[in-house]
Amino acid sequence: MAAAPKNPRPCSIADTLALVGEKYSLLVLREICLGNGRFDQLVRNTGAPRDILATRLRRLVDAGIVAKEPYSERPRRFEYRPTRAGLELEPVLMTLMAWGDRHLRAEGDRPMVIEHACGHELVPQVTCPACGDTVRHEDLTAHPQTPGWAVAGPAVA
Repeated sequence: MAAAPKNPRPCSIADTLALVGEKYSLLVLREICLGNGRFDQLVRNTGAPRDILATRLRRLVDAGIVAKEPYSERPRRFEYRPTRAGLELEPVLMTLMAWGDRHLRAEGDRPMVIEHACGHELVPQVTCPACGDTVRHEDLTAHPQTPGWAVAGPAVA
C-alpha cells in the first residue's frame, strides 16, 4: 500500500471539508437554516451527543458560518443563526438532499420537500452564470491554478 502523499493537491473542496465535513456539522447547519437554532433542538434533530455538538457549534462560530446570539440571561442560553457564509452553504445542503432523494431512497419516500417562494418544489441545479445552461460533467474543463500541479497530479519537473 502506498503511503499518503506529504503534499496532496491544494483544493478548496478539501479545505471546506476540513471545516464542515466533520460528523454532524452539515446536519447542524441544516437545522440552523431551518430555524432550529437552540441547543436542545439541535441535539434532538441531529442526534449528536451534547459534547460533540458543543464542539461543532464552537468551530462553526469561530469559522464565521453561524452566529451565536443570547436569547435568555437566566440561565444564559444561546440561539444559533446562519451568517452570510452559512447561508451560502444552503444550496450545497439542498443539492446533497436532492442527490440522497434520487440515489438513497425509494421513489416517493422523501423525508422533506423544500418549496421555493414561487410556490413550487425546489429542484436544485447548478447553472453557469454566464450562459445560464445547466452544468453537466462533459461540459467542464479543469485548469489547475497552483504552480506545479496539473489535472493528473503534481507536474513532473
